[in-house]
Amino acid sequence: MAHTKLWVLLVLFVCALQRSAAKDDDNKEKPEGEEECRLLGKFDLRGYVEAENADHVIGGMFPMHFRTILEEDPTSTPPMSPQCEGFNFRGYRWVKAMILAIRHINKDSSILPNITLGYQIYDTCYTMSKTVENSLAFLTGQNETTPVFRCSSGAPLAAVVGAGGSTLSIASSRILGLYYFPMVGYASSSLLLSDKYQFPTYLRTIPSDNVQSQGMARLVKHFGWKWVGTIAADDDYGKYGVKAFKEKIEKSEAEICIAFSETIPKIYSRTKIQTVVNTVKETNATVIVVYSSDIDFQPLVEELIISNISSKTWISSEAWVTSALIAKPEYFPLLGGAIGFAVRRGYIPELKEFLLDVHPGRDPDDDLAIEFWQSAFNCTWPNASIPYNTDNRKNVTGHENRVNFTSDHFCTGEEKLEELNNTYLDISELRITYNVYKAVYAVAYGLHQLSICDPVSTEAPFTGTDSKCASIDEFEPWQLMFYMKNRMRFRVLDEDVNIDGKGDVYTPYDILNWQMNGTSEIAFVNVGTFNSTSEENYEFVVYNDSIFWNNPASANPISQCNDNCLPGYRKGIQQGKPSCCYDCIKCAEGQFSNITDARECTGCQEDYWSNPDRSGCVHKEVEFLGYDDALGTTLIVLAVFGACVVLAVTGVYIKYRKTALVKANDRDLSFLIQFSLVTTLMTSILFIGKPVDWSCQSRQVTLALGFSLCLSCVLGKTVTLLLTHLAKNSKVAEKARMLFRPVFQKFIVLISVLTEVGICAAYLILNPPRMYKNTQFQNIRIIYECNEGSIIFLCVMFGFDVFLAIQCFLTAFIARKLPNNFNEAKFVTFGMLVFFIVWISFVPAYLSTRGKFKVAVEIFAILASSFGLLGCIFVPKCYIILLKPLRNTEEIVHGKAAINDKSAPPTSASCTSEVNNTTVSTVLED
Repeated sequence: MAHTKLWVLLVLFVCALQRSAAKDDDNKEKPEGEEECRLLGKFDLRGYVEAENADHVIGGMFPMHFRTILEEDPTSTPPMSPQCEGFNFRGYRWVKAMILAIRHINKDSSILPNITLGYQIYDTCYTMSKTVENSLAFLTGQNETTPVFRCSSGAPLAAVVGAGGSTLSIASSRILGLYYFPMVGYASSSLLLSDKYQFPTYLRTIPSDNVQSQGMARLVKHFGWKWVGTIAADDDYGKYGVKAFKEKIEKSEAEICIAFSETIPKIYSRTKIQTVVNTVKETNATVIVVYSSDIDFQPLVEELIISNISSKTWISSEAWVTSALIAKPEYFPLLGGAIGFAVRRGYIPELKEFLLDVHPGRDPDDDLAIEFWQSAFNCTWPNASIPYNTDNRKNVTGHENRVNFTSDHFCTGEEKLEELNNTYLDISELRITYNVYKAVYAVAYGLHQLSICDPVSTEAPFTGTDSKCASIDEFEPWQLMFYMKNRMRFRVLDEDVNIDGKGDVYTPYDILNWQMNGTSEIAFVNVGTFNSTSEENYEFVVYNDSIFWNNPASANPISQCNDNCLPGYRKGIQQGKPSCCYDCIKCAEGQFSNITDARECTGCQEDYWSNPDRSGCVHKEVEFLGYDDALGTTLIVLAVFGACVVLAVTGVYIKYRKTALVKANDRDLSFLIQFSLVTTLMTSILFIGKPVDWSCQSRQVTLALGFSLCLSCVLGKTVTLLLTHLAKNSKVAEKARMLFRPVFQKFIVLISVLTEVGICAAYLILNPPRMYKNTQFQNIRIIYECNEGSIIFLCVMFGFDVFLAIQCFLTAFIARKLPNNFNEAKFVTFGMLVFFIVWISFVPAYLSTRGKFKVAVEIFAILASSFGLLGCIFVPKCYIILLKPLRNTEEIVHGKAAINDKSAPPTSASCTSEVNNTTVSTVLED
């Protein structure tokens, strides 16, 4: 059994050896690597190459065509390099400028002596696919997709100039940056290219869009535009440009809002373009910022012209502001008055002659020259199969389905290029062309710095290698990049060029305005400059009088979401809309705004109130009971009249002071009552006029003291009458009456007045009244009144007067039926009733009124109560004294004579008592 297993293992081992040997024989029969490597495809590149006698080659990428021809179904046929159409005269001029710059450098002994530069220029067709093909061709040295090997046997590639638009440069720089090939841009201004982490080898001779966006934001702020629309090409240049513009206007703090943001499709789509047109047509924004190339913007312009849109002010980026593709007279009704930023203009010597030095008959293989000639003169070159003026796009506005639009007329070669009027020969606006010229010099200057490196110098940059300097005959791309990144300061055509560490350059922008000249052509009029030396330092100048405005008013347009809020109004936020859209809300009472578009209304100062328009503040109406007021004058007249009446009564009393009626019931108290009545009547004058602290403190106190003196005197009289009345039935009362001398009456007065004086003094010391500006009830006016201070003290002060009045009333009321010829108690009772009625009525009337009428009510109460006391106490006596003097005798007053005049009131001095049918007369003398 064991031997059987051993034989089985030996057979299996032999079979395995035979199979392994057969496999080795198969491997020897097939060439190594035949299945592992194969060519994926070849590129169809068009351009110019001159590198046979060159020591170094500078690559170039330029949009010599507008677009590539799209295939209907690219998966149904083997992949082919796309074909281009739409000859770009402007891009062809850039190519010529690069070739001329290299020729100038080769002739200049001060830069790269004994070194000849060549060029390798390709057409990007303004598409990313062609740009990538060009980039791979630069890396491999041939039209094959083998980017990890360079198989060219000619001069080495030093750097690349290109690639036109920002999106193209971004795509190309990502590829070339992997191998650290220097790349110098001439028209790519996207701020994304300043990121050295993503694009470590990219430099440019055009300022970053960060600078241009800052200038645009400053321009919008300068003209006071608040409501701005933006249109961007659907690429990195447009999107990042508009993004930078929005960031700048946010930082400007100028309340600028974006009305809309639209994008232009990169691949032609009439439906999407029509959407943009409708937005422009419906918006109320009159200012529109456009970040786009001329190639992308042109289809939109065609649609806008058809829609007959006008009276818009267009803010242009540098990519299309001077483009002949856009600056056409037929576009002026739409774009006239456009304001744009253009890079610095320069003059290139010998360029005009060099541009004229082109003819398709010199080189039959120069298909670009043939296409240029055919497109320029609209003729077909004999024996040439090069298409021109083709447009394979569908539904293009103005030339629907136009394909292979060629002429039956053949070119003769005798056409005069000097008579050609197109953008190729227009050297009046050399801006991007000038940047191309500087970009070539930047590469040459970097090579020159590398060639003059001294290995023994301390400035030799490279360490860790055999030599501290790179050889001009053989160097790596990263070694050239060192000089281009760190020592890129040179002078060309009398201009100093300084490229910083980010690869950016700061050059002035010209601010151009589109105007129509005398020959019905569009002229780019310089109306200002924007010069930025750094992100923080810049100079902005605009000449407003030189600007042409394309609107019916020929004036600076107003671009805002809604009308301005006039003075007297403030802005109110509209929910869901930008801050520039707002409602105009009128300022509340007591607030104002004196500027346009005020955010908030400002409150007026204490003594001011807003006018009806709410545009300012005026002095509040001042209200108080003034002397010149009709009501105040009337009250003063009444008070003076009452005082005069009292003084007249006093005069009567003085004149008839010896008579029995005057002497009756204490003549001195009568004089004090008269004095107090004059005081209370004249106190009412203190209530009139503008209140001040002293008048507020004196009027209530004076009034309280006046009434306390008056009422205490009346109380002294009524107490005597009360004792007389009680003496009828009580001997004790009779004795008390006999002991109650006039001095006791005066003692009552003194105690009462001193008590009131004490209350008033405490009131004035502890919490005195003050003048008060009352705006609680009426905001539009100030009521000058007195703040009475302590209400408790005020109530105590007048409460004591009320206490005296009640005592007077009770004593007089009890003695009112005293049988006599003249019962004074009845008249005192009536006087007190009048006093109570007046002041009880005063309280609700006083509390229900405001302002000067409140003071008038109190004065009326003062006058009414004073006149009531005057009339009830003194008028009856004066009537007897003056009109019935016969009754003012001792006999009548003492009750010794009969009274025949029934119409006259009884005398006041006789208090008659009937005891046991016998009349007993008691005369109360002084």
